[in-house]
Amino acid sequence: MIDPFKRAAAVYVDVDGTLARHAGSQAIPIANVVAQVRRLHERGFPLYCWSTGGADYARRIATELGVADCFAAFLPKPTILIDDQEMPVWLLKSFHPMDIDDDSIDAYLP
Repeated sequence: MIDPFKRAAAVYVDVDGTLARHAGSQAIPIANVVAQVRRLHERGFPLYCWSTGGADYARRIATELGVADCFAAFLPKPTILIDDQEMPVWLLKSFHPMDIDDDSIDAYLP
């Protein structure tokens, strides 16, 4: 488990095209991302699920996929940011869903 005071790395997980694909109205899990969400949760990472479809939509899909309990909160994907720091100075890392596996967890740490 991660010591949250030493390694507080919040992870934000998108829904469409990242956590799940869609066939009609059915959410089809992207297995390696769902597995990574579970691994990160087990290791103590704070996880947030977000979507341009909104917080309720993000919660519904995570619930359908059986990982809602892994997330601390469900959020709409931001479109406007008010912050004293410009994005280029953030310690923000981006991972493509197809590039994640158990070995990539150490890369999540700040």
